[in-house]
Amino acid sequence: MEFDAAIIGCGVSGANIARRLSAYNIKTAILEKAADVSFGTSKANSGIIHGGFHHNKKHLKTRLEIQGNMMFDQLRRELKFPFKRCGIIVVALHEEEMKAIEQLYLQGLENDVIGIELCSRRRIMELEPKLSTDAAGGLYAPGGGIIEPYRFVFALIESALKNGVRLYTNFKVIEAQRDGNLWTVYAEDDHGAQGLRLIKARYVINAAGLFADEVSKIFGAEDFKISVRKGEYFLLDRLTKACPSRVVFPVPTSVSKGMLIIPTVEGTVLVGPTADAAGDKDDFSTTARRLEQILVSGKTMIPSLSQNDVITAFAGLRPCLGEDFYIEASKKVPAFVQVAGIQSPGLTASPAIGEYVKNILLEMGLQLTEKPGWDPNIEAHPCAREVDFHELDALIARDSVWGNIVCRCENVSEAEIVQAVRLGHNTLDGVKYFTRAQMGRCQGGFCTYKIIKIIMRETGLSWNEVTKHGGKSHVLGAAL
Repeated sequence: MEFDAAIIGCGVSGANIARRLSAYNIKTAILEKAADVSFGTSKANSGIIHGGFHHNKKHLKTRLEIQGNMMFDQLRRELKFPFKRCGIIVVALHEEEMKAIEQLYLQGLENDVIGIELCSRRRIMELEPKLSTDAAGGLYAPGGGIIEPYRFVFALIESALKNGVRLYTNFKVIEAQRDGNLWTVYAEDDHGAQGLRLIKARYVINAAGLFADEVSKIFGAEDFKISVRKGEYFLLDRLTKACPSRVVFPVPTSVSKGMLIIPTVEGTVLVGPTADAAGDKDDFSTTARRLEQILVSGKTMIPSLSQNDVITAFAGLRPCLGEDFYIEASKKVPAFVQVAGIQSPGLTASPAIGEYVKNILLEMGLQLTEKPGWDPNIEAHPCAREVDFHELDALIARDSVWGNIVCRCENVSEAEIVQAVRLGHNTLDGVKYFTRAQMGRCQGGFCTYKIIKIIMRETGLSWNEVTKHGGKSHVLGAAL
């Protein structure tokens, strides 16, 4: 249980760091307190690959955003996750807002954003005909895109594990000690009981998201405070008439980039988020008042937005720490790297964060020799909804469960759910994020029972041990 590097937190930052380190002849572990990867901040965000024009490049986050954006095409080829460069538009709804648009445009030029365009009213309506006729003009960044963040994390971790990284889930760090040149990192056992689990590592990377401040204290490192900003969203059915062809931003405010309309890579539509201070790192509640504001704001940009198309509402939490990312070697304790305050554009920047942290570790003295057999590619996982009838017939001929459609809304077969469980995604949310089962119009109303039966069959869990997202989130009753 001794490693060269241990990464605490398996969201999008931790996963990219793990995959980057998997290319070298070192032993790497990634420690995640949840039952599965991507169950923290990374599971509930806008899924946007940003265009590099919202912030000045004096900020580290902007430089990493621009670098990270350019890395996604190669990552998509290697890791086969859903990704589309649909482009981003920022719409001005009256002439006064065009001043802010012009500033964003000039900032984009300064940041060397490829193809950025200052748009007249005619041009912005040409790019997105569903916009309000009040549109006065806008900005277009063709390099922006959309992604499913949780499937990106799953693919990164599948690649990292294939190349030798060890993943420990349900590993909530509660204590750390430094002895010689090693950190000993302790966690509660799988059920939060008295027993302890531990690993040893020469270097530790703190990528714990909302809880990075608490992890830093455990290691005796820097004292800082992560504040929480909650963003509420609506999800619209894939049949909505309000689905734009590009990500639609309003003119940003001093607090956030505003409430957006986002065509997801799988065909549904996100509207949001809000940006409210939250005192609780586990507060994922939504409110009727804020959701109403989302709809009103969205309709000012795309009037055809309708509440009748709403499938569900949810909230995501963002770790806030000043104006910039905090990524550097600790100045208080040895062999400890801080990767904290990774809010927007953290998803876009995450591949570059992996590279940046690798370079910090090199400077700290970690010897990195390239692994000759490193394979950057993983196999594509077929989906019943994406293949044509001939390909589906061939899959069914090899394994009849491809013909059993469990989730009718998203056209997910039993074979895909079995594959998800066998890859370690043995909670209802893990299956949902890997396959999209339960994400459709009925939100699991028809398929949840079937998925529970498959999880029980594949894992040996009893009915009262199956959980929604691990821990005590039992679906059918408390575990005995």
